[in-house]
Formats: sequence, C-alpha cells, structure tokens
Amino acid sequence: MDIFKQFIGYYKPHKFLLFTDLFCALIVSVIDLAFPQILNYLTKTLFTQDAPAILHALPFIGIALVAMYVIKYFCQYFIISWGHVMGARMENAMRNDLFDHYQRLSFSYYDKNNTGEMMSKLVSDLFDISELAHHGPENLFISALKILGSFILLMLINSKMTLILLIVTIIMVLYTVHNNIKMAPIFTDNRVKIATVNSSVQDSLSGIRVVKSFANEDVEREKFRQSNQGYLVSKIRTYKTMGKFFAWDSFFEGLLYVVVIVSGGLFIARGSLKITDLAIYVLYINIFINPIDVLINFTEQFQKGYAGFKRFVEVLETQPDISDKPAAKPLTKVFGDIEYKDVSFRYNDDYNVLNHVSLSIKAGKTVALVGPSGGGKTTLCSLLPRFYDVTSGSITIDGKDIRDITLKSLRNAIGIVQQDVYLFDGSIKKNIAYGKMDATDAEIIEAAKNANIHEFIMSLEEGYDTYVGERGVRLSGGQKQRLSIARVFLKNPPILILDEATSALDNESELYIQKSLEKLSINRTTIVIAHRLSTIKNSDEIIVVTDEGIQERGSHRKLIEKNGIYAHYYNMQFEGLELMPT
Repeated sequence: MDIFKQFIGYYKPHKFLLFTDLFCALIVSVIDLAFPQILNYLTKTLFTQDAPAILHALPFIGIALVAMYVIKYFCQYFIISWGHVMGARMENAMRNDLFDHYQRLSFSYYDKNNTGEMMSKLVSDLFDISELAHHGPENLFISALKILGSFILLMLINSKMTLILLIVTIIMVLYTVHNNIKMAPIFTDNRVKIATVNSSVQDSLSGIRVVKSFANEDVEREKFRQSNQGYLVSKIRTYKTMGKFFAWDSFFEGLLYVVVIVSGGLFIARGSLKITDLAIYVLYINIFINPIDVLINFTEQFQKGYAGFKRFVEVLETQPDISDKPAAKPLTKVFGDIEYKDVSFRYNDDYNVLNHVSLSIKAGKTVALVGPSGGGKTTLCSLLPRFYDVTSGSITIDGKDIRDITLKSLRNAIGIVQQDVYLFDGSIKKNIAYGKMDATDAEIIEAAKNANIHEFIMSLEEGYDTYVGERGVRLSGGQKQRLSIARVFLKNPPILILDEATSALDNESELYIQKSLEKLSINRTTIVIAHRLSTIKNSDEIIVVTDEGIQERGSHRKLIEKNGIYAHYYNMQFEGLELMPT
C-alpha cells in the first residue's frame, strides 16, 4: 500500500487533467451504455408505429445520435491525447526525481551498482510506469462503470439469468487475481534481466577501445549473448504464463455466452423472457464482457508498471551514506589548515584501509604522499571532500570538523586533479567552464593560459568550440590533463588534491603539466599523490604511507639522509632512469 500511496502522489500536480480524463471516460461509458437502451426504447415504441411516423422521427433521431457520437469523439480525443500527456508529465517528474537522487547518492552506491542498470531504471522502467499512470485510472474507471452499469441493466431485463452470469464472472475474477499474484515475480525478473542486458551493452561500448585492442570482440559477443539469452528465457516464461492466463479467460468468456444461450432459451420456453429482450441482453453482454477484456489485457501493463515503480521506489528509498547534518554550516573564509585526527577507515565490512592516522597540514603548504599501491594514499585524500566518511576519528579544516560543514561548500573549497581525467561530451570551452559555470570567456581563456593549453586550443580549427568527443577521445592524455587543470584554475579553490596527475604521461607532457601544477599550487594547501618521486622533491613535507600506516615523514633531503623506505624508492627510480637507453 505504501508503494501505491507514493504512486498516487505523482498525480497531485495533474489533478485537473486526471479528473477531466475521468469525466470524459464517464461520458464515453454512459454513451456506450445508452445505445442498447435507446435501441430497446425505439424497438418497443417508435418502430411499432406506421411508416410516416417513423420517417418523420428518423432525421431527429439520426441528428441526436450523431451529436452523441461527436461528444464521444471529443471525449475520446481528450482521453487518448491529454491522458498520455499526463502520463508523460508524470514520467518526466519521476525521471527528474530519480536523476536528482542519483546525484545525491554517495560513492559507495556507485561502487556497488552498474551504470547500465541505473540507465534501465531511468529509461525503460519509467516508460512502463508512464503507460500505467495514464491507462490505470482510466481503464479501471471505465471498466468499473461499464461492468456495474451493464450488470444493473442486465438485472432489470432478467435477474435470474444475470445471477447465473455473476457466478461465472466471480470464478473468472478469482482466477484473474490468482494469476496476477503468480505473474508479479515474473515481470520483476523481466526488469532485472533487461537491466543486465543494458549493463552488458554499456560496459562493452564504454570499453570498446580496450575490446578492440585485445581483439576480444568474440568474448564481448558471447557475454552479450548470455545476458540477452537470459532475458529471452525470462520473456518466454512470461509469455507462457500469459498464454495460459488469456486462454483461460477466453474460455470463461465463452462460458458466459453459453450461459446466456442455454438459460435464455430456458426462460423463453417458460415465457419469462421475450426474444427482443434476449437480443438487448446480448448487446449488454458485449458491453459487460468488453471491460473485463480490457482489465485482463491491462494485467500485463499493470505488472510491468508495478515492477518498474517498485524498482524506482527502491532507489529513492536508498539513503545516501554521506549527507549534511541538520545543523551543518557552510565553510567560509577558508585558510586551508587540515588535520587528520586518529583517522581509521574501512570500505563496508572489509579490513581497515587506514588505522589511526594522524596528520597535520598547514595552510599554503604542499604535502606529498608516497608509498606502495593499496597503502591508502587515495583513500586518505577521498576522505577530505567526504567522498567517504571516516570509520573513526575526525578530519578538520581550519579547526572545523568536515562533518559539520555543508557538502557543497566543502567540495567547492577543494580542487581535485586526477590521473583518470573525465571530459564531458561537448566543447573544450564547456569542459573548462565546468569549474565555474558562470565564467566569462576571458576567465576561461586565462585559466587555459595558466594550464599551458591556450596555444594548443587556438591551433585547432574551431578553437574553444572544438568538440572533444565522448570522454575526450579526440584529445591526447596530456591535453585532457591540461584541460582538467584549467578547470581547477577556474574553480580557484584554496585546497588542492593532485592524485597521480602526471603518472600516465610522456616526458614532454609531464613537463608542461608539472609547470602548470606548480603554478596552480601557489598559495594553496596542496596534497600530492605521486609515483614519480622526481616531481615532489620540492614539497614542504613528504609522507610515506604503507598498509601499516605512516612510516616516514620529512623533507626530501632528510628522508634521503635517513636511508629508509623513501630513499629505497627514490634510488630505485633513479637507477632505473640511469639504465634507460638514450
């Protein structure tokens, strides 16, 4: 019932359309129910008179009937067109709510869920919900009116025969309800299986360059065939169940006609039913059966929409792991003093990645984190903008616990340059402007100059309006990295995180980018994660982080003199460079 309440809530902004749609449905139902009564009345009155009287009345009757069906035409038009518009608007609102909630969900949700499955909930599930939103109230309302109206009129013609029909109808309804309950998990399985297909497609197409570089097209085809076959098996199971369902209902409908003929013949033989009344009775039987057909056909639509809305609600009810406290305040006048106080962290129920780490970084200083992969360097940085929350301990900026600061202001104060650069589909200008959405052209150009990318951009035929391709595929790694740096220059944050920003670049690109990063780091509190130790020699402090925590800390010179872990790593890289061919 809770799911139905949430579903009905989406009708509230569209009450006028809903009630107008139902009013039109009422008019259509009344007209359909009126026709047999009109025919019955004319048969017993007008058509028993002489020819002149019939001919005199026919034009007026014809005009009245045409007027009645003109009204039905406009009502039917409203139901079909504006009824669907209402469903589309509800779908639009649901899609906005779902996308907004996706934006609020924490990194941990995206760690566990596939993009293709999320897309399936955003597109195909909501289409089924839209169809249910439109056809649901309308079908139920029209069908209820026609069934009730025709039943009353059938009772007036012959109550005994109608009660016999009612017994068959009740058996038919019980069977339908029973099958609905059985079909619910099947349609839910359909939604899960098509989400798996979408997931497979998204995964393969996103990594198409890797697929082709390893010549693994056949592997991807087989993976897709398996998920596609799983969906086919689920659909076959659905259609077999539906086949039995509709076949039985068709049998019950036939049984209704058998009851009418047998009982009608019996009552005519006894003189309690006229032949003309039997003809009218059959007309009403058609009106009685038609809405039952509609409801039976509506079953598939209802189950699809219900399964989709259930999945939709499950996402909306997923609470973000990271959110603002009710009393959270914005971070203002940021100096950049950062302190990690006895911080421990683990992902889900895994072992601790960080154990009782304490670290202080003064405003405007540059601190480099080095050490083996898996030691917790990136995790340490991810905790600062609250991509994840500490398991124990606390992190402060300018003495304020980051959990007491609003997320928006916290993340606005931190700029991040990562090794894996993400560029959005669009122009170079739009990608740089992502750092400050209201930036002027002059500010964008200044940011590009600071990132040493302006001259390259101007060498392109369309300059700043050049299309970068999906994920920036038309640019080199170094060019994408410099655009991401320009984006952070534009943001102008007081705190900077550089997460292995040069590790995947060639020497020439690294030189350009290192100059840009040095310029970017001026007067900012900067945390650098680096594997190339030559790039961090001038850091104010270098901290060696392993899976056992902080092992060493100090300046480059002091750590070399100490001849410990850092010196070992540095000498390995230095010797490697010496051995490289010239």
